[in-house]
Amino acid sequence: MKILIADDHELFLKGLEMILNDYNKDAEIVSAKSYSDIFSIIAKVKDFDLILTDLAMPGAHWLEAIQKMHKELPETPIIILSAVFDREVVQKTLDIGTAGYIPKTSSREVIISAVNLVLSGGVYIPAELLYNNEQAELDILKSVENMSANSDIKNNAKILSPRQIDVLKLIASGKSNKQIAYELGLTEGTVKLHVTAILRLLGVYNRTGAVATATHLGLLNENEQNK
Repeated sequence: MKILIADDHELFLKGLEMILNDYNKDAEIVSAKSYSDIFSIIAKVKDFDLILTDLAMPGAHWLEAIQKMHKELPETPIIILSAVFDREVVQKTLDIGTAGYIPKTSSREVIISAVNLVLSGGVYIPAELLYNNEQAELDILKSVENMSANSDIKNNAKILSPRQIDVLKLIASGKSNKQIAYELGLTEGTVKLHVTAILRLLGVYNRTGAVATATHLGLLNENEQNK
C-alpha cells in the first residue's frame, strides 16, 4: 500500500506517519509539505492507494489544488485532514469528490476507522459535520453514527433501505462504486454514502464483511454473489 500524506506542520505530519505505520507496517508513506510538493510527487508517481492532505497549505488555493489532484489521480481517494470546522467548506470538498473529511482533533482510532472506511469504498463524514445536501441519505448516516457499538446487528439490518439492499446486491456481485452508480442511476458520491451506512449498520469494516454478514442474516442469497 502506498499513501501520500501532506501537511505544512511537520509535527502533525510525523504524527500522522506514525499512525499510518501502526495501521499498516508495510505501507509506503510519502510525505509532502505543500501543494507544490504534492504536484511534483504525483507528476512522477501515480500508484497511490490513498491521499491524506491538509487544506490550508502553501503552493495553491485548496479548491483548485484538490481538483487538480483528482484530475491527475482520478482513481485515488482523497481524505481531508483539517483544523477548519466549517460546514460549507466540508460540503465543497465533498462536492468536488473527496472521500472523507477528518477534523485534526480526531483520535488515532477515528483516523484509522476513517481510512478503513474510505479504502472499503465508503466516505467518512463526522456526524457533527453532516450537511443538508442529499438529506435523506445523510440522516441515515447520522443515525448510524450515533448507534451504540453494542447495537444488535439483526435489528440494524432491518433498517437497511430498499436502495441500500440494491447497493448490497451489486457489491456482492463484485461491482465497483462507479458501476453501481451507473446501474442504479445514482451519483458515485451517493453510492459511497450508501456503502458507509451499510458497513456501519452491519458492524463490519469492509465490503467482503458486509456480503458475508448480509448472507448470514438472509439479506442476500449465495447465488447473488459474483454472478
